[in-house]
Amino acid sequence: MKVILSTLNAKYIHTSLAIRCLKAYSEKDFDIELAEYTIKDPVMNIVSDLFQRGADVIGFSCYIWNIEETIKVIDVLKKIMPEVKIILGGPEVSYDTDHWMKRLPNVDFIVVGEGEETFHQLLQEIEGTQKYHFVYGLAYRKGEEVIQMPGRPKADLNELPSPYRFAEDIPELGKRVVYFETSRGCPFSCQFCLSSIEVGVRYYDIERTKSDILYLIDNGANLIKFVDRTFNIKRDYALEMFKFLIENHRGCVFQFEITADIMRPEVLDYLAENAPPGVFRFEIGVQSTNDPTNELVKRRQNFAKLSRTVTKVKQSGKIDQHLDLIAGLPLEDYNTFRKTFNDVFALGPEELQLGFLKMLRGTGLRIDADKYNYTYMDVAPYEMLSNDVLSFADIVRLKRLEDVLEKYWNSHRMDHTVNYLIEREFASAFDFFQEFGDYWEGQGWQKIGHQLEDLFTRLQSFLESRGTKRMDMVLGLMKLDYFLNHKYKPRKIWWEHALEKDDWSSYMKMALQHPDALLSPVVADSVADQPQPYREIIPTFASLKLGEKELQKHAVLDVLPFRLDHMLSGGSPLTAEGRTLLLVIYQQNEQQKPLYYTMPIGKEIAAI
Repeated sequence: MKVILSTLNAKYIHTSLAIRCLKAYSEKDFDIELAEYTIKDPVMNIVSDLFQRGADVIGFSCYIWNIEETIKVIDVLKKIMPEVKIILGGPEVSYDTDHWMKRLPNVDFIVVGEGEETFHQLLQEIEGTQKYHFVYGLAYRKGEEVIQMPGRPKADLNELPSPYRFAEDIPELGKRVVYFETSRGCPFSCQFCLSSIEVGVRYYDIERTKSDILYLIDNGANLIKFVDRTFNIKRDYALEMFKFLIENHRGCVFQFEITADIMRPEVLDYLAENAPPGVFRFEIGVQSTNDPTNELVKRRQNFAKLSRTVTKVKQSGKIDQHLDLIAGLPLEDYNTFRKTFNDVFALGPEELQLGFLKMLRGTGLRIDADKYNYTYMDVAPYEMLSNDVLSFADIVRLKRLEDVLEKYWNSHRMDHTVNYLIEREFASAFDFFQEFGDYWEGQGWQKIGHQLEDLFTRLQSFLESRGTKRMDMVLGLMKLDYFLNHKYKPRKIWWEHALEKDDWSSYMKMALQHPDALLSPVVADSVADQPQPYREIIPTFASLKLGEKELQKHAVLDVLPFRLDHMLSGGSPLTAEGRTLLLVIYQQNEQQKPLYYTMPIGKEIAAI
């Protein structure tokens, strides 16, 4: 009997841990192949590939992002392979199982919950006596009747074989994301999350975990994402794992979901002192800072402690942080969500992810949806449309905010400009992104694509339309951000007035004659009495020893109508009077990051 385990990933770079766990457990007794696709692949391409593989049993791992596309594949498969047994599993079909069995007549079985043992026993029964009533954790058909067996006790994780050591995965390890679990379960009871349904946390043996990670690193893995719901719930376990990864990372990057308000000071101190820059990434689910909301959804959270953790990690300068918000939680109206957004943005995360509540099957909020007058999509991803305090009109506006947040903050295309605008020109970060998002849609830009230059010209259009003050300051910062967005010397600029050729030559000669006057960027501490964050060491301009030919080929010059060093040090526009020569050089390091240097022009340079 030939078995195929399949799933439709969101992107090609993603991999499915679930089907690898099932194969690892059952491959000693059955001929099992893995077949991964993406939700963007045409249905006929997927069906054709599965048909040519010639399976007797095909299992699909199902999630909110792939269930509807998976159903299309199944319906075509059953037309051309009516004898094939179709098995579904995964979080999307583990709840409301009767609904799925009735909606999907082409599905023969659903494995509910943790699947290794259930799936293995089901394959034995398919191949053998078909006594499916012996298989706990299974839904199956008996004529027209749907039978749901009782759930299966949780497995001893240390008895499960490793899903990380398949030879066929090795060629792609460096090109794709490796998902890794050191535990299963969650200690919390958040009513919007499926993880709250499983009580308790179980761990794999830490030495086995270390061995698997070393195997992945040895075989070329570049990015490992830990899927543990709270990686740091056990301080000693987390600290030992952090130490191990620091000692053995060899350039591999690791991403964790952490609960920031329970992070112990000694763990933070260790990471601040020892973590290599760029090797760790933290994902932190804040969701809301509205206390009544958090209490209602059973989300225990101390925002003051969370803020201290995020701030300390940020000050180390070594770990990128991705903070998550959820719009649409109970008791969170438009105004309180504005406060939530501003509270979290003020922490300065490298990425702020704004999501919208999804009414997942099996969660407490879906069960109590009528209590809060929720309306939501009938099919996955079940996104909320409104509730008793947040209208659909509010959701539409927040969607516009989310769009420009992704384009202008999370992409880090205009950090200098956006920070200046939020600090100097708008009442808050929320107001900037919301007002810009409304303008963006009003111009119809959501219907058309954009290139890098368009992002700059559209921001300029928005700012000019509202009469923004000190546009000379804003445009200067936009020029800096534009230059820093290129790996190579840009061939075109989006602003109207470039330096005249004679001025360009004059400034270039000045730079070559006085290389020590060109300074690398100065970044002031946000809090004066805190330790200086880690900074990448920027070589001095003089040490580059570039001649005129190299600068002609690899450098751009412009003059900014203010003192850039004052602005980057947190000074006000009033103290930044003057001019700055900006010199940006490309292709001078392995990372292909542009280097920029500044020189004050005017009285400050008279001494040279």
